Amino acid sequence: MPICTNLIAKLKHKLREIAGTVAYFAAWIGTLILLKTLVLQEYRIGFFGWSKVLIGALLLAKIVRWLDHIPLGFWGRARPAWVEVLLRTGLYSAGLVLAMLLDAGLEGMEQHGGFIASLEARRREASFPHILVNSICLSGAFFFYNVLAVLRIHLGGSLFKLFLKPIPPAPPTTPT
Repeated sequence: MPICTNLIAKLKHKLREIAGTVAYFAAWIGTLILLKTLVLQEYRIGFFGWSKVLIGALLLAKIVRWLDHIPLGFWGRARPAWVEVLLRTGLYSAGLVLAMLLDAGLEGMEQHGGFIASLEARRREASFPHILVNSICLSGAFFFYNVLAVLRIHLGGSLFKLFLKPIPPAPPTTPT
């Protein structure tokens, strides 16, 4: 029985851990979808991308959690934390752009007669700016995710718990 209890405790811990990351990316993707909806509504264009929020958040959260465990080698050691934040943000963003381009190329391969032709057709269509907007916004999400990861490491434990506590009074200042 203790093995089963231990397994359940580990599973609960992992689910809580990933739930925070999913909620974080869902907030970013949800905001992006809301902005797209509002901008397109101005031109009387309907946009229905809300189903992508949860799917995108789940995928991003899982991939980012995997990438978090990859050490940056000599670049990560003995460097200021901002270097790791920028490196990880760049790596995550490059991976995202690569995945989005791969998706765009594979999606229209049959219709356009090949991967490169499909990418070229996408570049000419309105979907290419869509890829750029998503890449820029989600790169911002990666940047702040990595900043929060550094804060979590330095402060030890859950950063979320910090926001559940009241702000302590400021220490009195002494006149000089």
